[in-house]
Amino acid sequence: MKKEINSSKAPGAIGPYSQAVMAGNLIFVSGQLPIDAVSGEMASDIKAQTAQSIENIKAILAEAGASLDNVVKSTVYLSDMSLFTAMNEVYAQYFKAVYPARAAFAVKELPKQALVEIEVIAAL
Repeated sequence: MKKEINSSKAPGAIGPYSQAVMAGNLIFVSGQLPIDAVSGEMASDIKAQTAQSIENIKAILAEAGASLDNVVKSTVYLSDMSLFTAMNEVYAQYFKAVYPARAAFAVKELPKQALVEIEVIAAL
């Protein structure tokens, strides 16, 4: 059985999907764009965008009774691989050992011209 997870502290879905879905002891958090839930705005630089995406993930996980410590897998989508080092500097401030397994990809384009989008899987 699956349960929808939503947080008002993260931006709402911009399509037919859930912010997150819990199935058993796993939480699948949809890709989070770096949109501030209050202002609806996006910062222009990769470091601020990475931090906002992760803050959105934190808010959604908290709604499910979890935290970043529960993340076992993350996927990072970048608009350009030249942004990887700066993204990674911010990412490293949020996650500690044992680090989640991770993949990072450059994609042709992200919604709303974002520089980064991050999705995670967490285990309770």
